[in-house]
Amino acid sequence: MKKMLFLLLLSQVTAAAFAVNTLQAQIDAAKPGETVRVLAGTYTGEIVLRKKIALMGVGRAVLLGSGKGSVITVQADGCTIQGLVIRHSGQDLQNEDSGILLKSNRNRVENNDLQDILFGIYLFHSSGNVITGNRVRGRPELEQGERGSGIHLWNSSGNKIEGNTVWDARDGFFMQNSESNYIANNRIFDLRYGIHYMFSDSNTFVGNTFTNNVAGAAIMYSKDIILRQNLFLHNRGYSSFGILFQECDQCVVEENWIVDNVTGLFMEALRHSVFRRNVIAENDVAIQMFASSSDNVFAANHFVDNLSPIELIGRKTDTRWEENGKGNFWSDYDGYDLDEDGIGDISNRIQNVFEYMEGNHPRLRIYLYSPAATAISAAEKAFPIVESSTEIDAHPLTRAPKLQMPSDLSPKPSPFSASLGFFSLCITAVSGFVFWRSRP
Repeated sequence: MKKMLFLLLLSQVTAAAFAVNTLQAQIDAAKPGETVRVLAGTYTGEIVLRKKIALMGVGRAVLLGSGKGSVITVQADGCTIQGLVIRHSGQDLQNEDSGILLKSNRNRVENNDLQDILFGIYLFHSSGNVITGNRVRGRPELEQGERGSGIHLWNSSGNKIEGNTVWDARDGFFMQNSESNYIANNRIFDLRYGIHYMFSDSNTFVGNTFTNNVAGAAIMYSKDIILRQNLFLHNRGYSSFGILFQECDQCVVEENWIVDNVTGLFMEALRHSVFRRNVIAENDVAIQMFASSSDNVFAANHFVDNLSPIELIGRKTDTRWEENGKGNFWSDYDGYDLDEDGIGDISNRIQNVFEYMEGNHPRLRIYLYSPAATAISAAEKAFPIVESSTEIDAHPLTRAPKLQMPSDLSPKPSPFSASLGFFSLCITAVSGFVFWRSRP
């Protein structure tokens, strides 16, 4: 009996070794430019592409790493990796252990499912690639700082990264010294930073969603960044924000939805940048701005139902709150528009005295929405005796421009949210019944 069990175990190990050896042998035997079809099954071990090869999964083909190094390493230019399930990379952050490690150029990585990996897709000095339609899930059992990024770019330029989904990683995108990349229509959620970004110029982000993260995007030490039609939603946690800018220049931020974050926009040493037609709504603080930010323009934005419109760190900035004679829409604007041209007849002071005090003394934040803070703000409006910030929108809009969240960017309700709504409805009904029974 023991001999039969030993023979059975030996046959399984031999079959697994044969499977991976056969796949690597197929790859090594293929001519440059050929396609290697990976049939349904599980292939154990690491794969290296040393020549131009198209590696295409047929059915559910699983590449199961040994837990050391990267599952697939691409060393040749022009390779394709498509339709594979890729699992169980190594655990060494310094060694770039990844599901797919690209060390070459002009590759295509399409429609793969990466699970139980440290880094998802790592571009290591790798340019001109197309990364599209992949699903990347990190290791939720690890602390966030111990995980790798879902899609990591180091010294990699001219890549197109589109339609991917990343969750349970450390950061959705980590980008360092990587220029001229186009990143569109990706879904990033349940991780630390949606975008962690340093020393990378001339990149474009369009139509991405960054939801339920500690922070949406941290963009630092870069210039010529375009953010257009992205969604930064429910990014909450300690020191959280929708978008952070630090030491950046010449950024264009248009038609984004920055909703329900602790701080919508954080701006420190941001210069020569433009914010147009964004919806900045239901954040605790719409904008946290340091006086080191200069020559920025806000125009035709919607500031709706934020608990605090602005927190200014310093006396004032030279921010311009209008463009071509038109300012921004403020939901708390209490002025009037007698000629009905859609522009308020009196200016809107953006910062009240208590918010100014809080900006310079952060410990006061605990009192921000207290009766005392409300009284100070009301008194300052009626009898302005304290010299506070001069941040003023001289031509506020009285009618919000029509902007609609694209349907493909709208967050889908989760089963938990539906259950919570049903539970709330039941509580309301029970409360009403109790009130009716206890009435005189």
